[in-house]
Amino acid sequence: MLDDDFFARIAALRRRSGFRPALALYCRTMTEPAQIVWPTHKMLNQFGRYVVSFMLIHNDYAWRHHRGPRPTLTALQAMVVSSGRQTAAFVSTLKAARFITVEADREDARIKLLKAAPALVTEIGRSGRLFVAAMDMIDSRQPGVAERLDCTDHLGELIRRSAAHVLRHGMLIEPFPRVLRFAMRDCGYPLLTAVIGAHYAATIPGAPAAPPLSLRMMAERLRVSRAHIGNLVKEAEEAGWFQITNGRLTMFDPSLQEEFEHWAAGQTIFYDDLAVAVCEAASDRDRRVV
Repeated sequence: MLDDDFFARIAALRRRSGFRPALALYCRTMTEPAQIVWPTHKMLNQFGRYVVSFMLIHNDYAWRHHRGPRPTLTALQAMVVSSGRQTAAFVSTLKAARFITVEADREDARIKLLKAAPALVTEIGRSGRLFVAAMDMIDSRQPGVAERLDCTDHLGELIRRSAAHVLRHGMLIEPFPRVLRFAMRDCGYPLLTAVIGAHYAATIPGAPAAPPLSLRMMAERLRVSRAHIGNLVKEAEEAGWFQITNGRLTMFDPSLQEEFEHWAAGQTIFYDDLAVAVCEAASDRDRRVV
């Protein structure tokens, strides 16, 4: 997929007048507080734990709808880079938070299957769905494709197709080192989107207002400690990527904006292509049923 044509599509998308306003809305929405009591942002917005959840959903949907192998813990452990013990412990946490259920296989009750709850599909699919919503906004699509992803099965299939691509070709985030560095930390990616959103709010007419960037407000919003947010901000300031003073963004490195926009444009195209295919396949199934 990452050929000259794809990079040409990225460049063309970034030149469109609606790209940055749509990305500003994406950034604003990515930092919305989770509706679940558990500290969802902290639990799922860390690269290693996100990948475990991502692949768990892939296995579940591949098994249920595409005759894939059984979605067991053993199968999941073989697919992710975290240790078997870490993966098992995180799966236990997901179960306690009711993000997954464990069911006995109908043919062999000794085999336990991991089934993703709708809440996990919604949270793991949040970014992909919002990238599709950004393309809806850019193309002025009514009704939007993202609306059909409100159906859990459609969103789960989007995640399955995305994960299948990753299994074949690797993570699309790897060429973007600073985006990846934030994603590797608890709530690092939502914090980055909050900072990018604040930059857009100050530079793009009509962009949505940014949430306060004070350590206290961001910690409360993402349900992590103030010290953790402070450490992330300090590291970024020392690297010269951005500066926050009295809760306001006072310096922002243009090269970070360049990297993030390149990443986001690729994600928008990637997820939009998948979403259109998912919705077309669903429509074909509906017509056959009728």
